[in-house]
Amino acid sequence: MNPRQRLGLLALAFTLSAAGTVQAQTAEPLKTIRIGVATGGVGSNPVRHGGTTTALAYTDGAFEEAFRKDGVEIRWTFFKGAGPAVNEALVNRQIDFAWQGDLPAIVARANGVKTKIIAGSGVRTGLYLAVQPDSGIQKLDDLKGKRVALYKGTNLHLAAVAALAARGLKESDLKLINLDLASARTALINKDVDAAFDYVGAFDLRDKGLVKIVWSAAADNYKYTRQTHLLVTDDFAAKHPQAVQRIVTTLVKVAHRYSNEASRADLFERWGKTEYTEKVWREDFIGQPLRVRLSPLLDTFLVSRYQEAAKDAHALKLTRSVPEIHSWFDRRYLNVALKELKLEGYWPAYGADGQLSN
Repeated sequence: MNPRQRLGLLALAFTLSAAGTVQAQTAEPLKTIRIGVATGGVGSNPVRHGGTTTALAYTDGAFEEAFRKDGVEIRWTFFKGAGPAVNEALVNRQIDFAWQGDLPAIVARANGVKTKIIAGSGVRTGLYLAVQPDSGIQKLDDLKGKRVALYKGTNLHLAAVAALAARGLKESDLKLINLDLASARTALINKDVDAAFDYVGAFDLRDKGLVKIVWSAAADNYKYTRQTHLLVTDDFAAKHPQAVQRIVTTLVKVAHRYSNEASRADLFERWGKTEYTEKVWREDFIGQPLRVRLSPLLDTFLVSRYQEAAKDAHALKLTRSVPEIHSWFDRRYLNVALKELKLEGYWPAYGADGQLSN
């Protein structure tokens, strides 16, 4: 049974269970908020991870502080199995909120898992192509027939496919090998693959002279960057709308605090204690204002990326159907937060073409 079939069965069980349960008109007092994160991070007690406003909220204890007076526990779970593992937790009702990327969330939606995307958290995130120094590969067009590592089923997958398609290349034109990021880097060093689509961890290998980086999504077009979000289950939102609002408002406050360019040094210092060094994060953000990368907006650009990702996922047979996307984005909480905090217009909005729209 493949992951898609397994998730489908889990989602069916979730739906039947929900249909067979009479929901109470008044929700029980909220005692715990469970948040799933689609990365294992590094270390333990605490786990450390970086790159997004959700990571900053975790590091700062922002949600804990927001709910402290009510005695509500914030319980974080980090999933080494990334997005697919988060999906199983959603189906099994083990978490209420989730931070994950576009593709796994789309797979879940296509299988009937009921959620709402309530904020962007890690938008226009970098994607890079690392190659063996002597491979002769200078650009994406040179990948035809080459052995290329790609972590399938993650948001790297669809971003890479979109960038290749713009060059007239299909997955079948390459010898794609499904490897997680750590395994892909090892394979590249050992010359088991010619190239690998990667994240900022590739910079370390480059600095050691082990690889060359020949392409950057952000330098090409934002359409090929990776998108992540914060979502909530429909069930939790129906029972605890005020808690959802508080979570979103708190996340917007965190995003505002670190979107200030005066906070850039503090931001990278914090992230430098996570999976990657401070130097790596600084380079990943070169030429990009913090307001661009730390934006919580659910703008036209973000919705269009998910719409295209849903079509691509179906074309790649990762889903049985193309799920409806537009109503998945619930801006109510974000709009309230932006108005309350007087931050309307603070973050730049982008159009479907990846160009600035305001």
